[in-house]
Amino acid sequence: MSQVPKELTYSKEHVWVKNEEGHVRIGITHFAQVELGDIVFAELPEVGEKVTANQPFGNVESVKTVSELYAPVSGEVVEVNNELDDSPELVNESPYESAWMLLIKPSNENELEDLMSAEKYEEMISQE
Repeated sequence: MSQVPKELTYSKEHVWVKNEEGHVRIGITHFAQVELGDIVFAELPEVGEKVTANQPFGNVESVKTVSELYAPVSGEVVEVNNELDDSPELVNESPYESAWMLLIKPSNENELEDLMSAEKYEEMISQE
């Protein structure tokens, strides 16, 4: 079974969300990085760009494929993890700590209610 931290919430597109006092930090889950294989490149938006819930905001490239990343909530990008430019392998090594991707200021807090608990996410991935 994949690692699924209980304090986070999750989207059906395998993005984790950490609530941080008016902002949300996001990245891809352990399950997603295992499925993708070795990550070799991450393309992320710039600070100031807007993202829309359930719409692509970037992509990750692995030795297997290129996969679009879908925003779990709408809002403005206020910080990007630039370490992933030089070290995309952090996504494989530390998906929940070092490899966070974006910090977003949500424009619609109600969208957070559409995310899954760790238990619901575990249930979903156990069926894949």
